[in-house]
Amino acid sequence: MKRFSRQLFRLKDLNMILAESHEPGHRLKKVLGPFELILLGIGVIIGAGIFATVGTAAAGDALRPGAGPALIVSFAITAVACCFAALCYAEFASLVPISGSAYTYSYASFGELIAWIIGWDLMLEYCVGSIAVAISWSGYFTALLHGFGITLPPWATIDYRSAMHGFHKAAGLLNSGTNFDKLQPVLQNAWNAVNSAPHILGLPIICNIPACFIVLLLTAILVTGIKQSSRFNVAMVIVKLVVLGFFVALGSFYVKPQNWVPFAPNGFAGIKAGAAIAFFAYIGFDCVSTVAEETRNPKRDMPIGIIGSLVICTIIYMLVAAVFTGIVPFSLLKTSLAHEKAEPLTLAMQHINLPWAGVIVAFGSIVAHIAVLLVLILGQSRIFFSMARDGLLPKVFARVHEKFKTPHVTTIVVGIIIASIAAFTNIDEMVDLTNIGTLFAFVLVCFGIIILRIKEPLRQRTFKVPFNPVFPLLGVASCIFLMTALPGITWIRFVIWLILGLIIYFTYSFEHSLLHHKAHPVPLHSEHTH
Repeated sequence: MKRFSRQLFRLKDLNMILAESHEPGHRLKKVLGPFELILLGIGVIIGAGIFATVGTAAAGDALRPGAGPALIVSFAITAVACCFAALCYAEFASLVPISGSAYTYSYASFGELIAWIIGWDLMLEYCVGSIAVAISWSGYFTALLHGFGITLPPWATIDYRSAMHGFHKAAGLLNSGTNFDKLQPVLQNAWNAVNSAPHILGLPIICNIPACFIVLLLTAILVTGIKQSSRFNVAMVIVKLVVLGFFVALGSFYVKPQNWVPFAPNGFAGIKAGAAIAFFAYIGFDCVSTVAEETRNPKRDMPIGIIGSLVICTIIYMLVAAVFTGIVPFSLLKTSLAHEKAEPLTLAMQHINLPWAGVIVAFGSIVAHIAVLLVLILGQSRIFFSMARDGLLPKVFARVHEKFKTPHVTTIVVGIIIASIAAFTNIDEMVDLTNIGTLFAFVLVCFGIIILRIKEPLRQRTFKVPFNPVFPLLGVASCIFLMTALPGITWIRFVIWLILGLIIYFTYSFEHSLLHHKAHPVPLHSEHTH
């Protein structure tokens, strides 16, 4: 039993991890510098929160209260929690500059079983996060086309559950005594989606085609090379920063201070719930660590990219949140449908009767979402690649394209999975799953810093988390605090996902692990003696 237990928590030596990255056939091209890393972080951070989840965080949903104007405080709380985790990620990335992010770090500090759990958890984070962003992108894309007089069929731009939600929403409002005139748009949207949809065996076919399309397009771009993907990302970051500046500058003239009263309509419970939702906006800095192996000088540039992108984005977030909540009354957000809250900044421009500005914001959001989606798919494929290189997943996923030097097999598989799910799911449930997966990863990374400081005290660190172990422990506490604000159904889904991962580990990964084979080499003649 003790032997089995030791095998479950076998550690991967840091020297071994670094050596494997230089093996022929598994080597990635080093082309990224600090500027590209900061823009990569901004590319994935700005978009997912401001353009997608800010509406839900401010208004709340059926499972939790909204923060209202106190969303600014929610962003600040989340930024503090992320700051502690970012410092830990920066030390790890400078110490172990390898693809795999928290998965690789956990392999060196906690052992194989925990590394598998965190890798499986990161798959949830990046995959589900990509799905949520793709769904939100589709909403803004549809709004932009509508601004130019182009209307896509309702059944091709929404998922089945959101369409059915329209009928349930109308019934609830009707029971509460809401005027029927206000119910008509809600019923009309749901009816159009169901009635106009093609039917197979009497069932309406309702799926989000734009969300599926954008994922497949970005997958093709990522296969062609990291440098090309980085240049593509730089262009998109510049566009969305300009658009957000436009939103803040224009929107500030329409802010009504009375919309900030009451500042916290649901008290601290709303602020806490808003912080848990808004956390989705901050997962970008850990995506930066997944490209450490493709960075020219990772020990110096990784901390710059991770911390720099986090600080810049936090400032922008709080400015946009202040203007958004000053324009749109809390009461209006409360009556919005789930898919309307997926494009909240466009809703704000429509509220002040500036449809042309809404078109500009929708365009900026489209660009922003593409940048976010690009980095999330990139991060997911690198996690997949690292786990396959360690033998925990089939070796085919560790293949590197001979010409492009990218993990093309994992990128294609990830893209197809994300595109398929994005066509049929709802944004709110996807955001919650992403958040709990990310927070769980942050907890382990913060603990890992403390452990490696004890186990590897003499190893060179170009960046160190200050006030160890106080800051890492504060990171753990703040992440657990945010996790407690997530709905119970999210915890249930997360536990089911982890159980599924453990089944795969014990039925495949445990026996196929490279560490297992090194500890239990198979004799050359064994295959011929039976």
